[in-house]
Amino acid sequence: MSVRLKLTLSYAGFTLLAGALLLAAVWVFLLQYVPDDWDRRMLHENPNRQLLVRTFAPAAAVAMVFLLVFGLVGGWLLAGRVLAPLTRITHATRLAADGSLAHRIRLEGRKDEFRELSDAFDGMLEQLEAHVAEQQRFAANASHELRTPLAISKALLDVARTDPHHDTGELVDRLHAVNTRAIDLTEALLLLSRANQRSFTREHVDLSLVAEEATETLLPLAENHGVTIETSGDIAPTTGSPELLLQLATNLVQNAIVHNLPDRGTVRVHTGVRPTTVVLTVENTGEPLTPQLVSTFTEPFQRGTERTHSDHAGVGLGLAIVSTITRAHDGTLTLTPRPAGGIRITVELPATPPAAPPAG
Repeated sequence: MSVRLKLTLSYAGFTLLAGALLLAAVWVFLLQYVPDDWDRRMLHENPNRQLLVRTFAPAAAVAMVFLLVFGLVGGWLLAGRVLAPLTRITHATRLAADGSLAHRIRLEGRKDEFRELSDAFDGMLEQLEAHVAEQQRFAANASHELRTPLAISKALLDVARTDPHHDTGELVDRLHAVNTRAIDLTEALLLLSRANQRSFTREHVDLSLVAEEATETLLPLAENHGVTIETSGDIAPTTGSPELLLQLATNLVQNAIVHNLPDRGTVRVHTGVRPTTVVLTVENTGEPLTPQLVSTFTEPFQRGTERTHSDHAGVGLGLAIVSTITRAHDGTLTLTPRPAGGIRITVELPATPPAAPPAG
Protein backbone atom coordinates (compact mmCIF):
# COMPACT_ATOMS: atom_id res chain seq x y z
CA MET A 1 0.00 0.00 0.00
CA SER A 2 1.48 3.32 -1.07
CA VAL A 3 1.86 6.28 1.26
CA ARG A 4 -0.59 8.24 -0.87
CA LEU A 5 -3.24 5.53 -0.49
CA LYS A 6 -2.60 5.33 3.25
CA LEU A 7 -3.03 9.09 3.56
CA THR A 8 -6.19 8.94 1.43
CA LEU A 9 -7.75 6.25 3.63
CA SER A 10 -6.70 8.17 6.71
CA TYR A 11 -8.35 11.36 5.45
CA ALA A 12 -11.49 9.44 4.43
CA GLY A 13 -11.66 7.66 7.77
CA PHE A 14 -11.27 10.90 9.66
CA THR A 15 -14.00 12.52 7.55
CA LEU A 16 -16.35 9.60 8.19
CA LEU A 17 -15.64 9.70 11.90
CA ALA A 18 -16.23 13.45 12.04
CA GLY A 19 -19.48 13.04 10.05
CA ALA A 20 -20.69 10.24 12.30
CA LEU A 21 -20.03 12.30 15.39
CA LEU A 22 -21.85 15.25 13.85
CA LEU A 23 -24.90 13.12 12.95
CA ALA A 24 -24.88 11.59 16.43
CA ALA A 25 -24.89 15.07 17.92
CA VAL A 26 -27.85 16.04 15.70
CA TRP A 27 -29.72 12.89 16.73
CA VAL A 28 -29.16 13.57 20.44
CA PHE A 29 -30.24 17.17 19.91
CA LEU A 30 -33.50 16.09 18.24
CA LEU A 31 -34.30 13.55 20.93
CA GLN A 32 -33.56 16.05 23.67
CA TYR A 33 -36.01 18.60 22.33
CA VAL A 34 -38.86 16.20 21.43
CA PRO A 35 -41.50 16.44 24.24
CA ASP A 36 -42.40 13.28 26.14
CA ASP A 37 -46.13 13.78 25.32
CA TRP A 38 -45.36 14.47 21.68
CA ASP A 39 -46.85 11.09 20.74
CA ARG A 40 -50.24 11.92 22.37
CA ARG A 41 -50.37 15.54 21.17
CA MET A 42 -49.58 14.61 17.58
CA LEU A 43 -51.58 11.38 17.52
CA HIS A 44 -54.01 12.67 14.92
CA GLU A 45 -51.05 13.12 12.52
CA ASN A 46 -49.64 9.74 13.60
CA PRO A 47 -46.04 10.92 14.14
CA ASN A 48 -43.91 9.31 16.87
CA ARG A 49 -40.25 8.58 17.66
CA GLN A 50 -40.24 5.63 15.29
CA LEU A 51 -41.30 7.94 12.50
CA LEU A 52 -38.45 10.26 13.43
CA VAL A 53 -35.98 7.37 13.23
CA ARG A 54 -37.36 6.23 9.85
CA THR A 55 -37.06 9.77 8.55
CA PHE A 56 -33.61 10.52 9.95
CA ALA A 57 -31.86 7.19 9.15
CA PRO A 58 -31.97 7.39 5.31
CA ALA A 59 -30.83 10.98 5.33
CA ALA A 60 -27.94 10.06 7.64
CA ALA A 61 -26.94 7.14 5.39
CA VAL A 62 -26.91 9.40 2.32
CA ALA A 63 -24.79 11.92 4.20
CA MET A 64 -22.32 9.21 5.26
CA VAL A 65 -21.98 7.93 1.68
CA PHE A 66 -21.39 11.46 0.48
CA LEU A 67 -18.76 12.00 3.18
CA LEU A 68 -17.03 8.73 2.21
CA VAL A 69 -16.83 9.66 -1.47
CA PHE A 70 -15.80 13.21 -0.64
CA GLY A 71 -13.13 11.95 1.80
CA LEU A 72 -11.67 9.48 -0.70
CA VAL A 73 -11.54 11.90 -3.66
CA GLY A 74 -10.46 14.89 -1.63
CA GLY A 75 -7.97 12.83 0.35
CA TRP A 76 -6.43 11.41 -2.84
CA LEU A 77 -6.00 14.87 -4.36
CA LEU A 78 -4.77 16.41 -1.12
CA ALA A 79 -2.29 13.58 -0.50
CA GLY A 80 -0.95 13.95 -4.03
CA ARG A 81 -0.41 17.65 -3.51
CA VAL A 82 1.27 17.14 -0.15
CA LEU A 83 3.54 14.37 -1.44
CA ALA A 84 4.52 16.14 -4.69
CA PRO A 85 7.82 17.45 -3.21
CA LEU A 86 8.63 13.94 -2.01
CA THR A 87 8.14 12.68 -5.56
CA ARG A 88 10.73 15.19 -6.82
CA ILE A 89 13.15 14.15 -4.09
CA THR A 90 12.65 10.48 -5.02
CA HIS A 91 13.33 11.28 -8.68
CA ALA A 92 16.53 13.11 -7.74
CA THR A 93 17.60 10.16 -5.57
CA ARG A 94 17.18 7.75 -8.47
CA LEU A 95 19.20 10.04 -10.73
CA ALA A 96 21.97 10.17 -8.10
CA ALA A 97 21.88 6.37 -7.80
CA ASP A 98 22.38 6.17 -11.57
CA GLY A 99 25.47 8.39 -11.29
CA SER A 100 23.98 11.79 -12.15
CA LEU A 101 25.32 13.91 -9.26
CA ALA A 102 24.89 17.24 -11.07
CA HIS A 103 21.09 17.24 -10.69
CA ARG A 104 19.60 19.52 -8.01
CA ILE A 105 16.02 19.59 -6.68
CA ARG A 106 15.85 23.32 -5.83
CA LEU A 107 12.41 23.04 -4.30
CA GLU A 108 10.39 26.26 -4.40
CA GLY A 109 7.87 27.55 -1.91
CA ARG A 110 7.79 28.13 1.80
CA LYS A 111 10.46 26.70 4.06
CA ASP A 112 8.75 23.64 5.51
CA GLU A 113 9.97 20.12 6.33
CA PHE A 114 10.08 19.08 2.67
CA ARG A 115 11.99 22.24 1.74
CA GLU A 116 14.54 21.54 4.48
CA LEU A 117 14.89 17.94 3.29
CA SER A 118 15.32 19.13 -0.30
CA ASP A 119 17.97 21.70 0.64
CA ALA A 120 19.83 19.13 2.75
CA PHE A 121 19.72 16.65 -0.13
CA ASP A 122 21.02 19.27 -2.58
CA GLY A 123 23.85 20.08 -0.17
CA MET A 124 24.71 16.40 0.13
CA LEU A 125 24.75 16.01 -3.66
CA GLU A 126 27.02 19.04 -4.00
CA GLN A 127 29.51 17.69 -1.46
CA LEU A 128 29.34 14.21 -2.98
CA GLU A 129 29.94 15.57 -6.48
CA ALA A 130 32.95 17.56 -5.27
CA HIS A 131 34.28 14.54 -3.37
CA VAL A 132 33.91 12.23 -6.38
CA ALA A 133 35.62 14.77 -8.64
CA GLU A 134 38.44 15.09 -6.12
CA GLN A 135 38.83 11.32 -5.90
CA GLN A 136 38.89 11.04 -9.69
CA ARG A 137 41.61 13.70 -9.92
CA PHE A 138 43.51 11.98 -7.14
CA ALA A 139 43.28 8.58 -8.83
CA ALA A 140 44.41 10.03 -12.15
CA ASN A 141 47.34 11.85 -10.53
CA ALA A 142 48.33 8.81 -8.48
CA SER A 143 48.25 6.61 -11.57
CA HIS A 144 50.42 9.11 -13.41
CA GLU A 145 52.90 9.37 -10.54
CA LEU A 146 53.15 5.59 -10.15
CA ARG A 147 53.44 5.04 -13.89
CA THR A 148 56.54 7.23 -14.10
CA PRO A 149 58.87 5.11 -11.90
CA LEU A 150 57.48 1.91 -13.40
CA ALA A 151 58.14 3.19 -16.93
CA ILE A 152 61.68 4.22 -15.95
CA SER A 153 62.33 0.80 -14.38
CA LYS A 154 61.08 -0.94 -17.53
CA ALA A 155 63.30 1.25 -19.71
CA LEU A 156 66.37 0.50 -17.56
CA LEU A 157 65.66 -3.22 -17.64
CA ASP A 158 65.21 -3.11 -21.41
CA VAL A 159 68.59 -1.41 -21.71
CA ALA A 160 70.19 -4.06 -19.51
CA ARG A 161 68.65 -6.86 -21.55
CA THR A 162 69.67 -5.47 -24.94
CA ASP A 163 73.13 -4.34 -23.79
CA PRO A 164 74.71 -7.02 -21.56
CA HIS A 165 77.96 -5.00 -21.32
CA HIS A 166 76.22 -1.96 -19.80
CA ASP A 167 77.53 -0.76 -16.43
CA THR A 168 75.45 -2.81 -13.99
CA GLY A 169 76.52 -0.70 -11.01
CA GLU A 170 75.03 2.44 -12.48
CA LEU A 171 71.93 0.52 -13.54
CA VAL A 172 71.43 -0.89 -10.04
CA ASP A 173 71.83 2.55 -8.48
CA ARG A 174 69.25 4.09 -10.78
CA LEU A 175 66.82 1.21 -10.25
CA HIS A 176 67.28 1.57 -6.51
CA ALA A 177 66.47 5.28 -6.65
CA VAL A 178 63.43 4.71 -8.85
CA ASN A 179 62.10 1.90 -6.66
CA THR A 180 62.67 3.97 -3.52
CA ARG A 181 60.56 6.75 -4.99
CA ALA A 182 57.80 4.26 -5.89
CA ILE A 183 57.86 2.81 -2.36
CA ASP A 184 57.71 6.29 -0.81
CA LEU A 185 54.75 7.17 -2.99
CA THR A 186 52.94 3.93 -2.09
CA GLU A 187 53.53 4.44 1.62
CA ALA A 188 52.29 8.02 1.36
CA LEU A 189 49.12 6.84 -0.37
CA LEU A 190 48.53 4.23 2.35
CA LEU A 191 49.09 6.84 5.06
CA LEU A 192 46.65 9.18 3.32
CA SER A 193 44.03 6.43 3.14
CA ARG A 194 44.50 5.56 6.82
CA ALA A 195 44.10 9.16 7.91
CA ASN A 196 41.01 9.57 5.72
CA GLN A 197 39.36 6.55 7.34
CA ARG A 198 40.26 7.76 10.86
CA SER A 199 41.26 4.21 11.71
CA PHE A 200 43.57 5.07 14.58
CA THR A 201 43.54 5.03 18.38
CA ARG A 202 43.41 8.40 20.11
CA GLU A 203 45.87 9.09 22.94
CA HIS A 204 47.05 12.10 24.90
CA VAL A 205 49.76 13.84 22.86
CA ASP A 206 51.94 16.85 23.62
CA LEU A 207 52.22 18.68 20.31
CA SER A 208 55.38 20.49 21.49
CA LEU A 209 57.19 17.16 22.02
CA VAL A 210 56.03 15.94 18.62
CA ALA A 211 57.38 19.10 16.96
CA GLU A 212 60.66 18.76 18.86
CA GLU A 213 61.10 15.15 17.74
CA ALA A 214 60.39 16.06 14.11
CA THR A 215 62.87 18.94 14.28
CA GLU A 216 65.67 16.83 15.76
CA THR A 217 65.12 14.14 13.12
CA LEU A 218 65.42 16.66 10.29
CA LEU A 219 68.42 18.61 11.60
CA PRO A 220 70.85 16.81 9.21
CA LEU A 221 68.62 17.72 6.26
CA ALA A 222 68.52 21.34 7.44
CA GLU A 223 72.31 21.46 7.74
CA ASN A 224 72.70 20.08 4.21
CA HIS A 225 70.47 22.86 2.90
CA GLY A 226 72.09 25.57 4.98
CA VAL A 227 68.84 26.20 6.84
CA THR A 228 68.60 27.25 10.48
CA ILE A 229 65.74 25.88 12.58
CA GLU A 230 64.39 27.93 15.49
CA THR A 231 61.97 26.29 17.94
CA SER A 232 59.88 27.88 20.69
CA GLY A 233 56.58 27.52 22.46
CA ASP A 234 54.72 25.91 25.31
CA ILE A 235 53.32 22.54 26.19
CA ALA A 236 50.39 21.89 23.83
CA PRO A 237 48.26 18.92 24.98
CA THR A 238 45.81 17.39 22.53
CA THR A 239 44.31 14.00 21.71
CA GLY A 240 45.08 11.93 18.65
CA SER A 241 47.43 9.47 17.02
CA PRO A 242 51.08 10.07 18.04
CA GLU A 243 52.31 8.49 14.81
CA LEU A 244 50.06 10.55 12.54
CA LEU A 245 50.75 13.80 14.40
CA LEU A 246 54.49 13.08 14.19
CA GLN A 247 54.07 12.54 10.45
CA LEU A 248 52.19 15.84 10.26
CA ALA A 249 54.97 17.76 12.05
CA THR A 250 57.68 15.99 10.04
CA ASN A 251 56.02 16.85 6.74
CA LEU A 252 55.64 20.49 7.76
CA VAL A 253 59.26 20.90 8.87
CA GLN A 254 60.62 18.97 5.88
CA ASN A 255 58.54 21.07 3.50
CA ALA A 256 59.84 24.25 5.18
CA ILE A 257 63.45 23.08 4.85
CA VAL A 258 63.31 21.90 1.27
CA HIS A 259 61.34 24.84 -0.12
CA ASN A 260 63.46 27.58 1.37
CA LEU A 261 66.10 30.04 0.26
CA PRO A 262 69.14 28.53 -1.49
CA ASP A 263 71.39 29.69 1.34
CA ARG A 264 70.94 30.94 4.92
CA GLY A 265 67.28 30.14 5.07
CA THR A 266 65.31 29.99 8.30
CA VAL A 267 62.57 27.75 9.65
CA ARG A 268 60.62 28.71 12.77
CA VAL A 269 58.62 26.10 14.67
CA HIS A 270 56.30 27.32 17.41
CA THR A 271 53.66 25.67 19.58
CA GLY A 272 51.08 27.57 21.60
CA VAL A 273 47.87 27.22 23.58
CA ARG A 274 44.63 29.09 22.99
CA PRO A 275 41.43 28.99 25.08
CA THR A 276 40.09 25.81 23.45
CA THR A 277 42.81 24.78 20.99
CA VAL A 278 46.52 24.12 20.64
CA VAL A 279 48.51 25.47 17.72
CA LEU A 280 51.55 24.31 15.77
CA THR A 281 53.01 26.97 13.48
CA VAL A 282 55.80 26.32 10.98
CA GLU A 283 57.03 29.19 8.84
CA ASN A 284 59.98 29.51 6.54
CA THR A 285 61.78 32.03 4.39
CA GLY A 286 61.67 31.58 0.65
CA GLU A 287 60.41 32.97 -2.62
CA PRO A 288 57.40 35.33 -2.61
CA LEU A 289 54.17 33.39 -3.06
CA THR A 290 50.70 34.51 -4.09
CA PRO A 291 47.59 33.53 -2.10
CA GLN A 292 46.22 31.82 -5.21
CA LEU A 293 49.28 29.58 -5.48
CA VAL A 294 49.36 28.85 -1.75
CA SER A 295 45.71 27.74 -1.82
CA THR A 296 46.65 24.83 -4.13
CA PHE A 297 49.46 23.42 -1.97
CA THR A 298 47.22 21.03 -0.03
CA GLU A 299 45.97 19.37 -3.21
CA PRO A 300 47.61 16.01 -3.94
CA PHE A 301 50.69 16.11 -6.19
CA GLN A 302 50.92 19.92 -6.09
CA ARG A 303 54.51 20.98 -5.50
CA GLY A 304 54.39 24.71 -6.14
CA THR A 305 56.76 26.83 -8.22
CA GLU A 306 59.54 24.71 -9.72
CA ARG A 307 59.16 22.13 -6.99
CA THR A 308 58.98 19.21 -9.35
CA HIS A 309 62.51 19.98 -10.53
CA SER A 310 63.99 19.75 -7.05
CA ASP A 311 66.01 16.75 -5.97
CA HIS A 312 63.97 16.70 -2.79
CA ALA A 313 60.58 17.30 -4.30
CA GLY A 314 59.17 14.22 -2.60
CA VAL A 315 56.07 12.56 -3.93
CA GLY A 316 53.80 15.60 -3.89
CA LEU A 317 51.64 14.41 -0.99
CA GLY A 318 53.32 16.15 1.95
CA LEU A 319 50.83 18.93 2.57
CA ALA A 320 47.93 16.80 1.33
CA ILE A 321 48.77 14.34 4.11
CA VAL A 322 49.04 17.24 6.60
CA SER A 323 45.60 18.46 5.55
CA THR A 324 44.05 15.00 5.85
CA ILE A 325 45.61 14.30 9.26
CA THR A 326 44.42 17.70 10.50
CA ARG A 327 40.83 17.02 9.41
CA ALA A 328 40.97 13.54 10.93
CA HIS A 329 41.85 15.18 14.27
CA ASP A 330 38.99 17.71 13.95
CA GLY A 331 41.44 20.56 13.40
CA THR A 332 41.97 23.35 10.92
CA LEU A 333 44.90 24.04 8.59
CA THR A 334 45.78 27.57 7.49
CA LEU A 335 48.37 28.49 4.83
CA THR A 336 49.44 32.12 4.60
CA PRO A 337 52.16 33.61 2.36
CA ARG A 338 54.67 35.73 4.26
CA PRO A 339 55.12 39.32 3.00
CA ALA A 340 58.90 38.88 2.84
CA GLY A 341 58.66 35.54 1.05
CA GLY A 342 58.02 31.98 2.16
CA ILE A 343 54.95 30.64 3.88
CA ARG A 344 53.41 30.31 7.34
CA ILE A 345 51.44 27.11 8.03
CA THR A 346 49.31 26.84 11.15
CA VAL A 347 47.70 23.67 12.46
CA GLU A 348 45.04 24.19 15.14
CA LEU A 349 43.75 21.16 17.06
CA PRO A 350 41.29 20.78 19.94
CA ALA A 351 43.03 21.20 23.30
CA THR A 352 42.66 18.57 26.03
CA PRO A 353 43.86 18.49 29.64
CA PRO A 354 47.28 16.84 29.95
CA ALA A 355 47.29 13.16 30.85
CA ALA A 356 47.42 12.46 34.58
CA PRO A 357 50.71 10.95 35.81
CA PRO A 358 50.55 7.26 36.73
CA ALA A 359 49.76 6.57 40.41
CA GLY A 360 52.48 5.31 42.76
